[in-house]
Amino acid sequence: MENFIYVLKPVRSTFLHDSTEEERNIVSEHFQYLQNLNKEKTVSIAGRTEQAEFGIVILNTESLQAAKEIMQNDPAVKKNVMTAELYPFLIALK
Repeated sequence: MENFIYVLKPVRSTFLHDSTEEERNIVSEHFQYLQNLNKEKTVSIAGRTEQAEFGIVILNTESLQAAKEIMQNDPAVKKNVMTAELYPFLIALK
């Protein structure tokens, strides 16, 4: 198993304060998606900065391709509410 991190950023800096109901529903789907992956032990850690400038998701997957598919299927990414970048990630301390 390998670790990867994807960094999420809202599509606009004011998102936390002016998101639409539809966007908030997508963020709820995003949270449920990550919750399910956490139960499966695929997501180790997920969270965001207090003002939501960015968030991170740490994954434990079989391959880069598997991590990429998870990121691309994240509802917030898939429905263009957030952008995401994926990186290989080495955990130094846990």
